Amino acid sequence: MEENESGRRTCKRFEIPGAAVSFTIIKSPSSNKKHEEEFCPILDISRGGLKFTGSKPIEINSDITLKISIPGETIPLILNGKVLWLSAIEGQDKYQIGVQFNPYGEKEGQNYPGNLVKVIALEQIFLTPGKTETGKYEIDG
Repeated sequence: MEENESGRRTCKRFEIPGAAVSFTIIKSPSSNKKHEEEFCPILDISRGGLKFTGSKPIEINSDITLKISIPGETIPLILNGKVLWLSAIEGQDKYQIGVQFNPYGEKEGQNYPGNLVKVIALEQIFLTPGKTETGKYEIDG
């Protein structure tokens, strides 16, 4: 995997117009209370994670299951991950939420490797040259 100067693995972030995510928090560091939310706008996505807008704060390090709806696709993409960061949107009762996907592989808790292939295909369709940010991702066999 390619690394940048800070030693982090990198991948390209891209936007998918009209994409939304529904999610369920499956485990939170401080409680077992589940939280669900539907049709949150996705701000950007990469092979390693996504950023979306939600109406409630989510505790950092919460384990989360994401159901990603892509316009024109009949079956949503389902990925598991961990909330890495949260940022209140000034002047609104909304939050930007950053999620890192679990590694792709066949072990328990990992994401199905075929989903990585789907994300790469979406990247090839929606990535705008010259407009990229980087994030990190992992593949574990």
